[in-house]
Amino acid sequence: MTRDELLTRFLLTLPPEAAALPRTGLDQAAVLLPLVERDSGLHLLLTRRSSQLRHHGGQVSLPGGRRDPGDESLIATALRETREELGIAARQLQILGCLPPRPTVSRFWVQPVIGLLDPNYVATPNPDEVARVFEVPLGCLLDPRHYHAWTFPREGRAHTVWFLPWQDELIWGATAAIIRQLAEQTTGWRQHWPANEPG
Repeated sequence: MTRDELLTRFLLTLPPEAAALPRTGLDQAAVLLPLVERDSGLHLLLTRRSSQLRHHGGQVSLPGGRRDPGDESLIATALRETREELGIAARQLQILGCLPPRPTVSRFWVQPVIGLLDPNYVATPNPDEVARVFEVPLGCLLDPRHYHAWTFPREGRAHTVWFLPWQDELIWGATAAIIRQLAEQTTGWRQHWPANEPG
């Protein structure tokens, strides 16, 4: 998918239905979906978290985190966290918009933010937080055939966790669910997904 195709589909397609209003006790957070235009099309920049981290250590993730009191918005949160984790400045990103926010089982209310990243960026990951930075072709991530779901009972309801293997990495959980949101928004293939929402 090219930059122009993404912009057209994102802007002209209704977003997936937003989740219910945040429940009391959920902390606000934001993640960035940094899209990089390459000769072969758009790629999504992802990270693998340091295995030393207390929460979600070693997992593939999007840059982002908890909103700080000084953040003027959740977009500002996503940009600040990207700078702190990867050394990528806000001036290297063009914000395109946001996906509907979603709750996670780790008790965050997460706002996904979509941005175009300067293809000449140089990541300088913070080794305390990030073990690896890599790009995945967006076409792979938008294809529902590449996703696998595991559904199990949780708190009396069916709970679905998404898995997306790519090379030697496994993208899963909230990160896979957020990327799935982007796929729904830009492909119109919403009817191909099971109805149960992962958290």
